[in-house]
Amino acid sequence: MKRAKQLQPLSREHHYGLHVSRHARECPEDAEQIREYWQGLTDYINKDMTQHFQVEDDVLLTALAPYRESEPEVASALQKLEEQHLELEQLSHLKDGASPTAEQVRKLATALYDHVRFEERELFPTAEKYLSTDELDAIYAASADNVKRPAEGR
Repeated sequence: MKRAKQLQPLSREHHYGLHVSRHARECPEDAEQIREYWQGLTDYINKDMTQHFQVEDDVLLTALAPYRESEPEVASALQKLEEQHLELEQLSHLKDGASPTAEQVRKLATALYDHVRFEERELFPTAEKYLSTDELDAIYAASADNVKRPAEGR
């Protein structure tokens, strides 16, 4: 699928999330593997993707917000984005002192996998459809520098 150049850095950040979530969805009932998968998922969500989520929440969501009332497609995508971000936040934090279970790992992995697929299949195409070049450029500018490529000419 061809992605607007300005959204490609966000898409690149999804690759590892798909990889780690795909494997973690099959987490066995083994304490060491549970800890490893949990650590991989939560580090990705709560550390690696901090700027990614901030770009989506502050720049992408703000740019699409004017279409929320008039375009049901946009309203649905924004509501789903907000719900999924909240779900990932809630699922990725355990109560103090609690150890994750294999079921919690699988649930978080599935939520992450579904979120990435939603963004790639629904949210980003919606952004490409409704946002101007300047708005897409703002998303690119706010994206992490380590996932930008010089050949993108930005």
